Amino acid sequence: MIVSAERATNALRVVALAGGVGGAKLAAGLAACLPPASLTIIVNVGDDFDHLGLRICPDLDTVCYTLASIANPDTGWGRLDESWHAFDEIVALGGADWFRLGDRDLATHIIRTNRLREGEPLSKITKDMCRMWGIVHTVIPASDDPIPTQVHTEEGILQFQEYFVQKKCIPKVEEFRFQGVENAHPAPGVIAVIRAADVIVICPSNPWVSIDPLLAVPGIYDEVKKKEVIAVSPIIAGETIKGPAAKMYRELGITPSATTVAKHYVGILSGFIFDTVDAELDEEIEDLGLRPLITNTVMLNEYDRQRLAREVLEFGMSYNAK
Repeated sequence: MIVSAERATNALRVVALAGGVGGAKLAAGLAACLPPASLTIIVNVGDDFDHLGLRICPDLDTVCYTLASIANPDTGWGRLDESWHAFDEIVALGGADWFRLGDRDLATHIIRTNRLREGEPLSKITKDMCRMWGIVHTVIPASDDPIPTQVHTEEGILQFQEYFVQKKCIPKVEEFRFQGVENAHPAPGVIAVIRAADVIVICPSNPWVSIDPLLAVPGIYDEVKKKEVIAVSPIIAGETIKGPAAKMYRELGITPSATTVAKHYVGILSGFIFDTVDAELDEEIEDLGLRPLITNTVMLNEYDRQRLAREVLEFGMSYNAK
């Protein structure tokens, strides 16, 4: 039974797991369709790192900037209508030039870093920043504890931003580890909202470095697997629209496809959404014991985000209507 999107927006309690550009886009689509009390977005913090003395939270900022409609649509990161005066001066003075920080973006990192040094948790700082940016839905980092993603490559162990930005994803990956995750704790509210959720939506984020570190925080995976969980594939026709997920799969000896994404999550999934160009994979998905939904998953604009979000919600409501 598929019910209307209107009823879905009034009835479902949704938790979205997100990171990166694809995750941010679907999170924004869901936010456009759901009232604030019905949606919580839990965001990866595995790619957080320190740079020029500042704490940078790339996934968290991408999600928040996108929700606030202040994200740079051309780069996929940073702020809209950005200027680069401070960065240009940093480079002129001999500072690192591989990670670009715009003036508006820099303000976020400065305030966040100062508050962290004063002992405030990342979740509280994020909540306050969301309020100041006009974000009415709840955004929570997966953990207040640092769990930096280490990319083990043929060139040695790299922190994620070194691999992703400085090395431009060129080194061949061998495995991923999340430093200190075994001692991390879910941020306040994370477990409660998962327990209260009707549906968990895994956004079309990189499974290896946006979703895995989030699920690796002790307690989160165990709670998520008790719920109805729907994932949206970030891989279309064997490739990603943005990011290195398909490259990572190949270098780990796995053929990238919507099916391999489904297999990545098969222990917790109820349903799986993938693109129409991969429609021939329908039986493979069903053979995994998953209920498939085939649709256009490409989000080029705001209309696409909301369209896909409505389909996700209708798909989620169909489970709860059984």
